[in-house]
Amino acid sequence: MSQPQFSVVPNSRVPHTIVLADDDFLVVAKPAGVVTQPGVNHDRNALLNGLFASHGKRLQNLGKVRDYGLIHRLDALTSGAVLVGLSREGYDHIRAQFVARTVEKTYLALIHGSTQSPKGVIDAGIREQRVRGRKRAIVGDHPRAKSAQTRFDTLARGRAVSLLACQPHTGRLHQIRAHLAHRKCPVIGDREYGPRGALDQKLGRKHIWLHAAEIRFQHPRTGKRVTVRVPLPAPLAAFLEEVGVKCPKKWR
Repeated sequence: MSQPQFSVVPNSRVPHTIVLADDDFLVVAKPAGVVTQPGVNHDRNALLNGLFASHGKRLQNLGKVRDYGLIHRLDALTSGAVLVGLSREGYDHIRAQFVARTVEKTYLALIHGSTQSPKGVIDAGIREQRVRGRKRAIVGDHPRAKSAQTRFDTLARGRAVSLLACQPHTGRLHQIRAHLAHRKCPVIGDREYGPRGALDQKLGRKHIWLHAAEIRFQHPRTGKRVTVRVPLPAPLAAFLEEVGVKCPKKWR
């Protein structure tokens, strides 16, 4: 019996965990160091390659026009929740919620220092620009800047670091990372927007301390609000212990 012809190469070795499986969608926990979508140098080791190993037929049926089910993406070095459509109805309904900005996402971020106030909103435009061949987010007033808002709340503090819960209202490139760096309190391990000090080196090159911990959206068929939480990966939890930060039980 011949194997089905897929547009994305299946690879069962790509690490990921399916947190919630539904007829219309999946919520997947993506580890840090795994890109979401296949591309240059990542045509076989992206999250989507892993998902094609288990759900290839349904994802293939969604086609390129629906990004083979990928409703949104996470940066390669960011861990946490990714929503993937399995049916046309599921993909279209949830994608429309992203466009309408009714999907709520909470990220945990461990930052250098602290914000000026324990909670607030960073409201600063972001534009995309290529720097040495890589896309970067540039914060500040500019004709090409698009509005961007990030709400933050301080959960705990440790030795020269703070743990924040961040909720991006918009979905700009590297929004949380760029906004926090703009406030002079970059995410630990973020070599793109922050320093390369001892703490950043200790975290290693495959991680930044940013985790998509929770996602909330409307179920495409029942209309009920769905909340899915992804626990902290072991390396991030261990790092908190090292720097003396106690993560609230809700987010562990």
